[in-house]
Amino acid sequence: MNAEVIPVVIIGAGPAGLSAATLLAQYGIESLVLERWEGVYPQPRAVHLDGEIRRVLDRLGVDEEFDRISRPALGLRLVDADRHVLAQFDRDPADGRNGYPEANLFDQPELEELLRANLGIYPEATLRSNAEVEAVTEENGRVRVDFRDRTTGRADSVCAEYVLGCDGANSLVREAIGGKLHDLRFEQRWLVVDISTTTDLGHWEGVHQICDPMRPATYMRIGKTRHRWEFRLLPGETADDYRDLSQLQPLIAPWMDVTTAQNLELVRVADYTFRAQLADRWRRGRIFLLGDAAHLTPPFIGQGMGAGVRDAANLAWKLAGVLRAELPHSVLDTYEIERKPHARAMIRLAKLTGMTMTEGGEMGNRLRRFIVPRLSQVPGLTRMVTGGESPPLHRSELVAAPLPWRGLGGRLIPNVRLADGRHVDEIVAGRFSIVTTVGLSSEERVMCGQRDCVVIDATRGSALYRWVRRGGGKAALVRPDGTVQRISRHPETLWTTLPAFVPSHRRIRTR
Repeated sequence: MNAEVIPVVIIGAGPAGLSAATLLAQYGIESLVLERWEGVYPQPRAVHLDGEIRRVLDRLGVDEEFDRISRPALGLRLVDADRHVLAQFDRDPADGRNGYPEANLFDQPELEELLRANLGIYPEATLRSNAEVEAVTEENGRVRVDFRDRTTGRADSVCAEYVLGCDGANSLVREAIGGKLHDLRFEQRWLVVDISTTTDLGHWEGVHQICDPMRPATYMRIGKTRHRWEFRLLPGETADDYRDLSQLQPLIAPWMDVTTAQNLELVRVADYTFRAQLADRWRRGRIFLLGDAAHLTPPFIGQGMGAGVRDAANLAWKLAGVLRAELPHSVLDTYEIERKPHARAMIRLAKLTGMTMTEGGEMGNRLRRFIVPRLSQVPGLTRMVTGGESPPLHRSELVAAPLPWRGLGGRLIPNVRLADGRHVDEIVAGRFSIVTTVGLSSEERVMCGQRDCVVIDATRGSALYRWVRRGGGKAALVRPDGTVQRISRHPETLWTTLPAFVPSHRRIRTR
């Protein structure tokens, strides 16, 4: 066994694991990422991420590269079986409240390639491929990870301060901590089809949800030439029934004619079982679960991959602070307290969306034709669908909110552009910050600086000023992950309650 103790071992090099390793490296924390496979799994999986996750990609340093491989979506259309539009929720393809388009379409293997290449610039992070983990065991205040090299068969072990299980739905780490996936009672089998063609199909550049209980489906263009369809499989059907274009033609005929499309390539046909599940525990001692190991989200609102990246953004700075003895060990308890209810809320929303699309038979169709066109008239619904803000985090040691659905506590600060032209995230850059509408004295600013806390002045009339005032205070304390920790009418009470030490950080690349 390797005698060296590595601060963090991350099992799994998917988006959650790579994000966690990169964020830890930016705080100077060493990690070893153990990945079972040689390279990136080549087939597309996730194709959507929202503005919040786009902000994390900026922090990771892959913002410009991601822009080159992605495209903004114009919003969401709900259509009936005959492709008649029932309702449309438009999204601005330019900057939203998060400083980026609120719906971004992409190809997951391309994103993972970017994340791997970006991780390589940090000497603190090591990625070891072909490493199949066989056991994870807590012993003597550390965690032992046993793994085997898949190319040589050689067994090896490593000792870690902490282990992050980012090893997917069939997680060995979840099993090691005695965790189980709790079924939230949603399971459907779907066919996923990716086709590439240089033919312009001429469809609206957003996500189309076909609300048809007989054959619900989803369509979107995810790249310059790449198109994605998803169809619910009927009882007895499998992907083997749709292995070539002639078999697929009846399904995709309303969208394209395979006999006339140019430079046509069938990229992938696969069947998936969409599930809604949540792990009953996300942590035991020094071992944590992230991503699909902790939660499985049906894809109807495009939040599956993003949930894992949110896990990494929530945990990495806390873990860095604890490892550097700058934050109390108790802050690690806030990870599951904050993230689990948030994941549950997003899973329930995805489940509701899926049931709206697929359930009810002919009676369901009739109700949809009557109700769905009127959804835009429901107060606040359009803003909720298109506004780019997910539910707030629940109250914890690091979120002071009287109630989780009121005020700014637990919410993400909007990434608006300030008077000097910079976005909020460029200034926060992974540190604690105080956003104030009344200003601080020179002495108070010096005190904040000594704690590595940045002060952002929200000038009267600005979007940030209005945001703070709507929260019922005059200043907000914002955590390194951009989440509001607390709001106050007395700014001086915020900087005096900051942790004695704030995690040191490597300056994060910005636009």
